[in-house]
Amino acid sequence: MTPEDDYTAQPFVPKRGRSLTALRDAAAGCRGCPLHRDATQTVFGAGKASARVMLVGEQPGDQEDRQGRPFVGPAGKLLDRALAEAGIDPADAYVTNAVKHFKFTQAEPRKRRIHKAPTLREATACGPWLAAELALVEPELIVVLGATAGKALLGSSFRVTQVRGTVLEEEIHGRPERLVPTVHPSAVLRADDREGAYRGLVSDLEVAAGALT
Repeated sequence: MTPEDDYTAQPFVPKRGRSLTALRDAAAGCRGCPLHRDATQTVFGAGKASARVMLVGEQPGDQEDRQGRPFVGPAGKLLDRALAEAGIDPADAYVTNAVKHFKFTQAEPRKRRIHKAPTLREATACGPWLAAELALVEPELIVVLGATAGKALLGSSFRVTQVRGTVLEEEIHGRPERLVPTVHPSAVLRADDREGAYRGLVSDLEVAAGALT
């Protein structure tokens, strides 16, 4: 057994009187894995409990970690634009991440913090928060943004390139769910052909919009 085998947020998730506010307040004190040690704060999900669609990304970025809200950096702005173009009002979506703390490397203090992908074990440790969010929001559809979110929800064999832009039906945390996987918007920002990558994201989100009608 490795130390990572003990990682879990479960003891920190409220068992009674659950609401999104209660979950957010409890998550602020989560110590379920070591990522909390270097992060500025927990970045919990944001949006209405009545949202029809839940967007699940990887983890907070630098700006999200500083501001305490998901998808407020460049990738979030691109995502909002793509959602609106696809016919999904960003204000009607609940947005969250598979991992609630920013994982990064930093060569020296005051140097730029470089995103580091969380491990599947870290995403699994954070799973109880995502399960609680799903149970409260009960979305009609989950949009899976990228490989880390996909593996956290669907297992280590998930490959976003194989299933992006399709409607999947799976049992997630004991609930039957419909999911549409696509790339993470940060991948669009990194792409050599950014316009082509953006059009692909919008196309996948149009599939999601169609599944909501």
